[in-house]
Amino acid sequence: MRKFIYWEYRRGSWQYDVMVGLILAFIFLSPREIFRDQPRANNVILLPSEKGQTHFWIEPDLLTGADEAQRLIRANQLFRAKSGRKHRVTRVEAIFDAEQEIRGYMAYVTE
Repeated sequence: MRKFIYWEYRRGSWQYDVMVGLILAFIFLSPREIFRDQPRANNVILLPSEKGQTHFWIEPDLLTGADEAQRLIRANQLFRAKSGRKHRVTRVEAIFDAEQEIRGYMAYVTE
């Protein structure tokens, strides 16, 4: 066990190859949930339109530290960059979780 922990096997020996194989198996076969390594979603997500009003989700990092007027300006910039349209964002609402932490923002655009 001591040799295994301190990696005292010579390179090219079968024990060394088994240890490397175990490490590679752990890396490639372990599920992502163990390390919470999930692919990140887009920062701005356009959602389906309803009754002439488009809305989209904005990650909280993009609007952190901005007051309401600055949020509208920044949301307009993000919407135009994402969609290419020049409509105006009318309001931005913060979405909170159960612990009252901001999970993101919902922005509404008039068409």
